[in-house]
Amino acid sequence: MNSYDYIAGISIAFLVGLVFSALVMWLAKKLKILDKPDSPRKIHKKPIPKMGGLALFLAFNVVLLIYIYFSSELTGNHILTKYIWGMLIGGGFLMIGGILDDKYNLKPKYQFIWPVLAVLSVGISGIGIDWITNPFGDGLWHLAKYQVDLLWFHGIPYRVTFLADIFTFIWLMGMMYTTKIMDGLDGLVTGVTTVGALFIFAVSLLGSDQQDVALLAIIFAGVCLGFLVFNFNPAAIFLGEGGSTYTGFILGTLSIISGSKVTVTLMLMSLPILDVAWSIIRRRMDKQSFSLADKKHLHHRLLDAGFSVKKASMFLWFITAILAGAGLYLQQKGLALFILGMGALLTFMLVMAFIYKKRKQLKELDEL
Repeated sequence: MNSYDYIAGISIAFLVGLVFSALVMWLAKKLKILDKPDSPRKIHKKPIPKMGGLALFLAFNVVLLIYIYFSSELTGNHILTKYIWGMLIGGGFLMIGGILDDKYNLKPKYQFIWPVLAVLSVGISGIGIDWITNPFGDGLWHLAKYQVDLLWFHGIPYRVTFLADIFTFIWLMGMMYTTKIMDGLDGLVTGVTTVGALFIFAVSLLGSDQQDVALLAIIFAGVCLGFLVFNFNPAAIFLGEGGSTYTGFILGTLSIISGSKVTVTLMLMSLPILDVAWSIIRRRMDKQSFSLADKKHLHHRLLDAGFSVKKASMFLWFITAILAGAGLYLQQKGLALFILGMGALLTFMLVMAFIYKKRKQLKELDEL
């Protein structure tokens, strides 16, 4: 493949993403699946259609099916057709659960079922983390040593690899709930996911010449960009439950297919992961339920510091890109440098937020 193939891939995906975003927005209005500004946590002023995840799901899979049936570029050395079907079925479970939640506001215990089914779907298809780089030195940690063959189909084994499957389950569930909790500003999750997909595209080409994985990643980036046209502030459509989990699901799956690029993806998502961790600690200390929504997440803090919704989202996209680049550089440098880099960038972001707040306060004093 050459550069024109990737340009064609992201362009087609962008256009298909635009079309399905408009169609799903119309459908959500017809079905009255709307996010109403009925709580202090919500910052929009009028009802906004949800179900945006369905637009991403349909657009992404339509483009993938086109490539599968009319081209041989997508299913190459690293992507098997069964991987695509596993992602499609897993995403389908997320859409069912997401639409039900968008319509009926499911309890957390019922929301949890659909991500579990999604992870099981990709696991059965053979997608899993078989090894990770040793963060304490040279070499690899092999997770697929202990395995049991369940069946063979068309000469392809379907097996359980205990350590690898457990690690994959934790990784994908963590990614889904990270993007779910991060979904609090117009375009924030969609933009972060786009940045992540583009970095996986770059890593797949520069690190190991995985052209098929690179094409898969840039197709997803294109679909997200098409949706972002309608999702950026002021948003005309929201991701909804299905979309907020689907973005993390695909991003996490891409990181696995691209050769267990867990370190880069972990660094890329380090801010929302830290935000989730702090939310768990804070709510445990306050004896509150983890499922209780509040306005104390990182993106809300940026709004409190004086950022507009647009500036807060774009600022976090920029930080995400820096973190991804740092993760790419530090993944071979050991655990200590990895943590040091993440801490330094987090400190930088908090200092910038503090400076912005002080400038805003000084400006308000000048206006009095």
